[in-house]
Amino acid sequence: MTGTLYVVGTPIGNLEDLSPRALRTLGSVSLVAAEDTRRTGRLLAGLGIDVPLLSVFTGNEASRVPKILAALAEGDVALVSDGGMPLVSDPGSRVVRAATDAGFEVRVVPGPSAAVAAVVVSGLPADRWVFEGFLPRTAGARDRRLEALATDARTLVLFESPKRTAATLAAIASSFGDDRPVAVCRELTKLHETIARGTAGELAASIGELRGEVAIVVGGSPAVPAGDMDAAVAAARGAIEGGAKPREAARRAARDHGVGANAVYAALTAADAP
Repeated sequence: MTGTLYVVGTPIGNLEDLSPRALRTLGSVSLVAAEDTRRTGRLLAGLGIDVPLLSVFTGNEASRVPKILAALAEGDVALVSDGGMPLVSDPGSRVVRAATDAGFEVRVVPGPSAAVAAVVVSGLPADRWVFEGFLPRTAGARDRRLEALATDARTLVLFESPKRTAATLAAIASSFGDDRPVAVCRELTKLHETIARGTAGELAASIGELRGEVAIVVGGSPAVPAGDMDAAVAAARGAIEGGAKPREAARRAARDHGVGANAVYAALTAADAP
């Protein structure tokens, strides 16, 4: 084996966040495998680095593996994403796995991460947190995923499109409760960085249309009573009598009583069946 694959973190916005080690590594490799060669090309040109680039994005990652392995046989290769740490909601895992399977050494050059930056600036607990990445695009799949996360006590970090942020906040308020604490972090480390903090209900009503990259941080679920299915079903029935839709009633009752929403809904529909 000859070369080493370096997984290099690059700035998510502010170029001053590029570490000296990352700068030295990018200037010493024989090839840079980049998610977006245009963006990485501008970064390298600004740093005075002239090195061949190879595009590696989600759609072509598998087909690029042989070329990267061939390059590693001749020298060192750096793997970068559009910004931040590669593999974190970005391509690269196939490349790293293939390199290790082929016997090449893989090293990490840590750098900025939007997920870490968001959770530490949110003001929400950062001792135990989970990164969920992007939620499913369709409303049904998104709501089912949020339902599965509603009782998780850990702080939750999401990435989201600015166009879908308001809808996602409304879905969080519906699944987690209007009073769940949330921080919406936009354009982190960039000139127009903004952090909006409040409850899910407040931010869903006020956030408006956004631009730029968005990370949403959601406080973990407060302690709930040990699962009480009978109480949950009774609560759901009361909500339905008050005008709530069955799915919504089941979701809220499940959250408040520490049981699964699907089980509550199934109990409701089974009782109503002829």
